[in-house]
Amino acid sequence: MTYDRLVCANCAAPVNEGRCPVCRANRERLQQGNPLANLNPMTLIALLAVLIAAVALLAHQTA
Repeated sequence: MTYDRLVCANCAAPVNEGRCPVCRANRERLQQGNPLANLNPMTLIALLAVLIAAVALLAHQTA
């Protein structure tokens, strides 16, 4: 799950909006813990597709 879907228990707003100090603190904590946290799922899928294509190309060249 990405942090943009989390809801703050303090202000009942999405954490990624950072409306209250608790949201802002948790958003910062989540971003620092994972370098890929600020990438959206479509970007991750695109990176995975590029990785698979690179591995397939390398496998094709060695065969």
